[in-house]
Amino acid sequence: MTETIPTTPINVLFLCTGNSARSILSEALVNDLGQGRFLGWSAGSHPSGQPHPDGLKELSRRGHRTDLYRSKSWDEFEGADAPRMDIVVTVCDNAANEVCPVFPGDHISVHWPAPDPAHVEPIAVRQQAFADVYDLCRARIEALIALPQDALADRATVQAIAGIST
Repeated sequence: MTETIPTTPINVLFLCTGNSARSILSEALVNDLGQGRFLGWSAGSHPSGQPHPDGLKELSRRGHRTDLYRSKSWDEFEGADAPRMDIVVTVCDNAANEVCPVFPGDHISVHWPAPDPAHVEPIAVRQQAFADVYDLCRARIEALIALPQDALADRATVQAIAGIST
């Protein structure tokens, strides 16, 4: 039996507080790896106003376009004209006591924690932190896009990608 590919992309929103690093990396990865089956978005509850320069450097270094991404508020995704999200992923780091935003609506909500590389010092260590977070996000997104269509509606399956049981 051949799996049916949906005619509309699966919208995935990545949320964090500042929308400058982890969520931007994830948005770019979903858009580039999802090959039209997935469409990535990102936002923050308190956006920083711009993507972190080291995040953009990491994306560029890995072959991604960077001109498509900006830091934005999740308010852009709450109106009637906003795209309907199928999956909402928070990427805040529980170990750092970050408060993850809660996004209302009818969607699969999961938490894929990742350390925030934006505040790591010195610069050389921060650049490696961005590379490490990129690799973590890429592994999770590759697992997500490899899931069969019916598994995408199962919260426990999508959550398990982060190595965390529900």
